[in-house]
Amino acid sequence: MKELTTIQNKIYEIRGQQVMLDFDLAALYQVETKRLKEAVRRNIERFEGDEFMFELTEKEYADLRSQIATSSWGGIRYQPFAFTELGVAMLSSVLRSNTAILVNRAIMKAFVAMRNYIMTTSTITAELSEIRAKLTLLERADEDNAEAVNDLSEDMRKELDNIYEAIAALSVKVPQARRPARPIGFKLPEEGE
Repeated sequence: MKELTTIQNKIYEIRGQQVMLDFDLAALYQVETKRLKEAVRRNIERFEGDEFMFELTEKEYADLRSQIATSSWGGIRYQPFAFTELGVAMLSSVLRSNTAILVNRAIMKAFVAMRNYIMTTSTITAELSEIRAKLTLLERADEDNAEAVNDLSEDMRKELDNIYEAIAALSVKVPQARRPARPIGFKLPEEGE
């Protein structure tokens, strides 16, 4: 497992592809970088096309070195080769050693593990994006609801104010002309009537 993690740490993304650099591969195959490059150049027809291998530009190499703070790469005369998964598979046929076969198996497992990790991460990223979009919609709906409640509250306040004013107007007593109070009870016939 430790070997797999070590190999995964040597896989970089350049030009949108997962690649391993020639000096990292040479160290894993236990050969000099110079010998690895010689073997590749002798069999260049096996590595035609960027889907197998390409040489880094000076800018790509400088960018890569700046991203990796603890670099032990030292000075180089030529830009390194970057080998894709297909290129690494082809390397074992060019190097033809038991070490190359064993290392190649471990490297292939590392590429597969990285691909699986990226696929899982992509799925999670897509799900997170979907959740963020839904959350944004909910926030907008919540804001719209809050505005509607505020509008409704203002309308309700106005209506209540109107009701209170009407009640206040009704409660003001209108002075009425006073009539003499009528006596309570029966009217007795007066004497003489």
